[in-house]
Amino acid sequence: MESWNPGAARNAILDFVERATSPGVGFIEPGDRIATFDNDGTLWVEQPLPVQFNFIFAALIEAVKETPSLATEQPYKAIIEKDHDFFEKVGLQDPDAVSALEGAIARAWHDSTPDRFESEAQSFLEGARSERFGRPSTELVYQPMMELLELLRTNSFRVFICSGGGRDFMRVMSDNAFGIPRENVIGSAPRYEFRVGQLHRTDEVLGGVALGAGKPEHIFAATGRLPAIAGGNSDGDIEMLEAASFRILISHDDAEREFTYTEGAERAFAEAEKSGWTVVSIKNDWKVVFG
Repeated sequence: MESWNPGAARNAILDFVERATSPGVGFIEPGDRIATFDNDGTLWVEQPLPVQFNFIFAALIEAVKETPSLATEQPYKAIIEKDHDFFEKVGLQDPDAVSALEGAIARAWHDSTPDRFESEAQSFLEGARSERFGRPSTELVYQPMMELLELLRTNSFRVFICSGGGRDFMRVMSDNAFGIPRENVIGSAPRYEFRVGQLHRTDEVLGGVALGAGKPEHIFAATGRLPAIAGGNSDGDIEMLEAASFRILISHDDAEREFTYTEGAERAFAEAEKSGWTVVSIKNDWKVVFG
């Protein structure tokens, strides 16, 4: 935890790990040491847009070029008009907005095989760069969080990503960027069908979107357990944090080194204050942001 400043957040994390791995009150059996972390805004930068959104937008813009009438429908209309309100609704789990986006994504990759999708995602990530930081997007990983993940692994925790984003997109980069193998990535995913010797994507979402209550539901489905420790940064992470024994909430409060924003996290911070969650200030708790 060399990139962490001394303080309450660092102390709370170290104390939790010490208690979880030492006989006595707070001990957690190794088999139950499950750690789950949100992806965008928790392990790497999500502003001005999550990286995966740009990948999806590019595909949906191509769909409009092929079928211009789509420009009057959501989410295509919101992408073309840069309507941030629509995507805020997605983040707030508005049923109509989520359904529209799910449908568009399903159509964009209908019948795609895993290899084809992974190849497209890999090609996109190889060219994805941040204009502000002048670095590849895959390098904008939070160094202090990487040190936390390593601390947990060293103490026999199994570390998972649990994100509302697309599972198959995250699997392409999770191992290289975060040291999290693809089998430990939990997220929103299509249902596949095995036909003629290959898997093919269907238009159905497997088990629903991994946001809100969907997060602990997906975690339990994947691991048979609820997390011992969880970390997030938005209202979509609340239920996952509530399901954990130890909760970490990242505060984006450093405009100079990263970004400052609280939109979409208001309820999470209210709950953190009420329930005594560990709030990590990027400005005050991290010596460095990126490696």
